[in-house]
Amino acid sequence: MANNFCKLDSILKEQAACDSGRLVPDVYGYARSMSEVENVVAVVSDLGMGTSRIFNGGFAEVLGVSDYNEENSIWEKKILSLMPEHEREEKFIAELRFFHYLRRLGHKRRHYYMMSKLRLSGRGGKSVDVLHRMYYIYDEAGDSVRFAICLYGPLSVDFKGKSVAVNSLTGVCEELTSSADSCILSPRERQILALIDSGMKSREIAEHLSISTHTVSRHRQEILSKLQVKNSIEACRLARSMQML
Repeated sequence: MANNFCKLDSILKEQAACDSGRLVPDVYGYARSMSEVENVVAVVSDLGMGTSRIFNGGFAEVLGVSDYNEENSIWEKKILSLMPEHEREEKFIAELRFFHYLRRLGHKRRHYYMMSKLRLSGRGGKSVDVLHRMYYIYDEAGDSVRFAICLYGPLSVDFKGKSVAVNSLTGVCEELTSSADSCILSPRERQILALIDSGMKSREIAEHLSISTHTVSRHRQEILSKLQVKNSIEACRLARSMQML
């Protein structure tokens, strides 16, 4: 779990731009309004500052987090601590998939948000089914994520699967499953990563595939870049978590 958390944390922090300060009042105002109108817990993660503000609607009482207002992190750690470890793992993987799903959409990515079903331990240890929605707010150029807004409320609607990408213009949902991971790595990159995972060295992979070691090295670098990891061990571990191996 820690590895997927670190990858997602790194990806999001790298997105942060520094020219969107004027967005702050609008984003916080939106989150405050949503918490009051829908009774949800609204979390605004400021990727530029590396902090979070939490606005508590009535649902905060159900989760037992009414006194939770800020975090010196882009992660709402107190809420995440209410999830079983496998729920946190699935949440991080879904958000990784969602981030890569958006990469291929260009400026249309502004029209999408993520929706997930979660199970949290609420006040008194009672299990609570939760609807989680996540929105990205982009910088003025539309190139980088400046804020992430997460809304936590009761699971009032059902949908197929555990996590979905939702087109806010059409209402069409696409399930974020391992089948969507094919857009992250090319078939050749997945093939090479599988050989790396089997223990083969670059020279052995080159001989096996009848390509040069330079080509293998180039594919290695592309794999690390696309998965936002530092080395092949982390790449293999993340790919297994996302069922790409």
